[in-house]
Formats: sequence, structure tokens, C-alpha cells
Amino acid sequence: MASMQVSDGVRKELVREGSGPPPRAGDEITVHCTGSLNSPRKKFWSTKDPGQKPFTFQVGLGKVIKGWDEGCLTMAQGEIARLTIAGYKGYGEQGFSAWGYPFCQ
Repeated sequence: MASMQVSDGVRKELVREGSGPPPRAGDEITVHCTGSLNSPRKKFWSTKDPGQKPFTFQVGLGKVIKGWDEGCLTMAQGEIARLTIAGYKGYGEQGFSAWGYPFCQ
């Protein structure tokens, strides 16, 4: 897998190339995503879980965690990538208590 540093705190591993230009800030995109902790390695949510659906948002406008904005702005349509996002560009020290994770690094 090809790997690149998107920004400080955001790393991308390319799983499958997509096609076309990346989105621009303000574009509405729809993505499948799976959230997991690195330590311990544990999935906490996925759009592919039963009852879930792809996630749609305007990219690059701060409507999602900073790491998603930065990573998704580098992706082409149909691309599959694994983003590793540092806590300060994710849910921060407060974590995401709704999912039972009080501290995400």
C-alpha cells in the first residue's frame, strides 16, 4: 500500500486508487468510513454496520473532524484509503463519550 503524510497528524494509506480530481472545499461528498482506535486496535463504528448508511457532508468546511476534512480533500472518487488521524485532529482529549471512548489519542 502506498502511504503519504497528508498533514501534521494525518497519514493516508492508499488501498485502491480512484479516478478524477479530488473534491474542493465546500463540495458535498458521500463516504463509507470505519472508526477504530489504534491502541488498543478496536473498531467503534462503521457506515457498513447493520442499520448504518454512507455519510454525506460538505468537505473542507469544518463540519467533521479536521482529519477527515484534510484526508478526504486528497481523495479521488471511488478511492479507498485508510486515514490515521492523531487525537488532536480527531475527537481530542475528550474523546467521543457517546461511543464509550472518553479519551482518544
